[in-house]
Amino acid sequence: MNPPRHDLLTFISQVSENLAKEYERIQLRVKEDPGTAGDQGEENWADILRDWLPQSYAVVTKGRILGHQGEASRQVDVIVLRPGYPRCLLSNKHYLAGGVAAAFECKVTLESHHIDKAMENAVQIRNLVPKRIGSPYLELNTPILYGLLAHSHAWKSQASHPFANINDRLHEADRAKVSHPREMLDLLCVSDVATWVAHKTTRLPAFERSGITPFDGAERYLPIPLTCHMALPQDQPASGQCAKGNTTPVGAMMYSLMSKLAWEDVNLRPIATYFRLVGVGGSGSATTRPWPMSIYSEAVNSNWQLPNPLLEWDEWGEGVG
Repeated sequence: MNPPRHDLLTFISQVSENLAKEYERIQLRVKEDPGTAGDQGEENWADILRDWLPQSYAVVTKGRILGHQGEASRQVDVIVLRPGYPRCLLSNKHYLAGGVAAAFECKVTLESHHIDKAMENAVQIRNLVPKRIGSPYLELNTPILYGLLAHSHAWKSQASHPFANINDRLHEADRAKVSHPREMLDLLCVSDVATWVAHKTTRLPAFERSGITPFDGAERYLPIPLTCHMALPQDQPASGQCAKGNTTPVGAMMYSLMSKLAWEDVNLRPIATYFRLVGVGGSGSATTRPWPMSIYSEAVNSNWQLPNPLLEWDEWGEGVG
């Protein structure tokens, strides 16, 4: 006898259903007032983040991110602030980069050029924070996550292939605009298609790549860092509708966001692990992009540490965000 469907998966499915209804409602007014329609779409996503992230994470809309040298980003639709962000500054629309956990562009209907623009903005915002050194995790990631969230997409004809179109454009933009893994777009969620998540592997196990028999020691690893945008859930119907498995694109986005935030906030790790055990993220597939070892600092390249298989959040592990 199969176990009953987990309540958490039911709750997240309801979020996806409500978002689909909001898309239909917004579309009725988009031609007469596209600005208000866009604002409403941003509020939909902001509300989801407020409902699912801990109360200690403030979620605000329409602001710019302020670097420590005084430079400001372009306006961002939704910003997630770190616990401890000064309350007296919450109404100031220039948000301190050191207190920003994540930022998102929001689209009611995704088009190809939105992906290119989001990638460019992701690169620019990463330059607002100092580069970190000391471990593969620190050097492959920045403390500010950046993503693109959309209710739906523009590929509605019977012969269209929205999943393939979005997937191909994302990978093309990544190779054209991203010069280091820390600049990658972390999340792309189209609620009725899929979620794409930046995944970074510090080095490739030699025995998996070339058939070498594994043995203890650093020699079992080949120095090939890899990145990809993994598509979740994996079982994508040709129509581009939500997968009918245990999770949805919105669920995969929330799990991935919590997991990435948990690398910086240990208090989120228990709930992120719980989401993983329930299967909220689903399984995924991707095409990898190899990088040279020169993307790491000398401090890392000259001091490789073996990963600890018992640690889920190991900054020297194979998967680091």
